[in-house]
Amino acid sequence: MNTKDDHTISKNGGNGRDSLIPILQQIQERDGYLSESALVEVGKDLKLPTSKIYGVATFYNQFRFEPTGKYHIQVCRGTACHVLGSATVLQELEKYLKIKAGKTSSDKLFSIEVVACIGACGLAPVININGEFYAKVSSESIKQIIDHYRSNEIGNETENLK
Repeated sequence: MNTKDDHTISKNGGNGRDSLIPILQQIQERDGYLSESALVEVGKDLKLPTSKIYGVATFYNQFRFEPTGKYHIQVCRGTACHVLGSATVLQELEKYLKIKAGKTSSDKLFSIEVVACIGACGLAPVININGEFYAKVSSESIKQIIDHYRSNEIGNETENLK
């Protein structure tokens, strides 16, 4: 196992099965997702089959198995957001970005994650992009929000060429 993963495991008090979830959480915190190679290495260190590690990781919806985009979009599907149209917001995001929830765009700029509740029910429907909340989003505002992030990328590319 590489040094980063060794550090993660030793930080959790050794190789016991009890440390599996904290180890997976730290790897995801560090890498942004759980790669197949990370799962294999954790299995070797904990002397557990990779299938068991994967089974535990897939049980909890906090774990991701693909890297997220530069702009990670969380779509709230809590009750208030659902009642006020978050399903339509999600469909519009998927259509506009040409990706499904749980996936990352081919340019690695955007990823979509559906979350149970963001905790901003009075602002429903809500999305969160890299920690910035957008309230009362609609099909129309989704395009403006995404275009804002895309235009930032175009500005950054131009700045890098100088």
